[in-house]
Amino acid sequence: MTVQNKKIVVIGGGHGQSAICRGIKFIEDVDISAIVTVADDGGSTGRLRRQFHIPAMGDIRNVMIALAGSETVLSNLMDYRFDDPDGSEEDVHGHNLGNLILTALTQQSGSFLEAVRTIEQVLNVRGKIIPATTQVITLLALMEDDVIVKGEANIPTVSNRIRKVFYEEPVKASREAVDAILNADLIIYGIGSVFTSILPNVIIPELTEALQQTEARKVYFCNAMTQVGETDGFDVEAHVAALNRHGAPVDEVIVADNEVPEYILERYRKEGSSEVRLSKDRHDYKVVKMDLLNFDGNLVRHDSMKIKKAVEYLLQELGA
Repeated sequence: MTVQNKKIVVIGGGHGQSAICRGIKFIEDVDISAIVTVADDGGSTGRLRRQFHIPAMGDIRNVMIALAGSETVLSNLMDYRFDDPDGSEEDVHGHNLGNLILTALTQQSGSFLEAVRTIEQVLNVRGKIIPATTQVITLLALMEDDVIVKGEANIPTVSNRIRKVFYEEPVKASREAVDAILNADLIIYGIGSVFTSILPNVIIPELTEALQQTEARKVYFCNAMTQVGETDGFDVEAHVAALNRHGAPVDEVIVADNEVPEYILERYRKEGSSEVRLSKDRHDYKVVKMDLLNFDGNLVRHDSMKIKKAVEYLLQELGA
């Protein structure tokens, strides 16, 4: 009898999702789908999006590199950024080469999704990268004082508390993203910006509905440190509550139990960030504490290979 691979879906964007994918690509007998936000409107991604009216590709590029089968000249070049010594943002100054390649392929084929599939093949990507939507979308945030902030890049810059994120225009999910969620065995909400990386995917109505319907186990890898302008003062429970009220069910939360050196914590405090801790003993969801972090470069980061071990544990729970 043929045993089917377990299907893992990672939902998010930014460096956190890439950290997860960089580890789990080494797990055998799994099929990986990464559902990636295209709401980013800052930096090189934002410039290309405005100029060519195409979905944001920066987070997709990051996940491509993370899931690449091996380190190659091209995979390294995909992350190369041209210098912009005078901040002029003219010509290729400040642009990321991978973004330019994806833009060129989109123009050549007439399809953003086809451009993504082409680079997947070239990089021998171990999994499937799925834009949450192929529309050009703009994320908005409603703050606690009823001020509305427009644009993903602007949201963390406002000293306020976010009540919810939303889209003004109707957004249609990519069919592949819906199918991946409905057919998944394990769904991981990626580490990283809750309001600007994970939730921009979740709040697309068809994805919200799929997350409510799927029988997959839904697991959240919680951030280790708060993010200035997004989750100031948040504990673990507040992170989960933000996911829940935007329509993302959570069955299990993985929390880092590493002791962060005091000198590193002090550095983060000076920047307005603090350690994310559990505030309660009892929860409606399962909480598991694990060794997940490294402190390379005096930074608090989730370690990709430790994440791999954590996901292997989750697969064992599913009977893989």
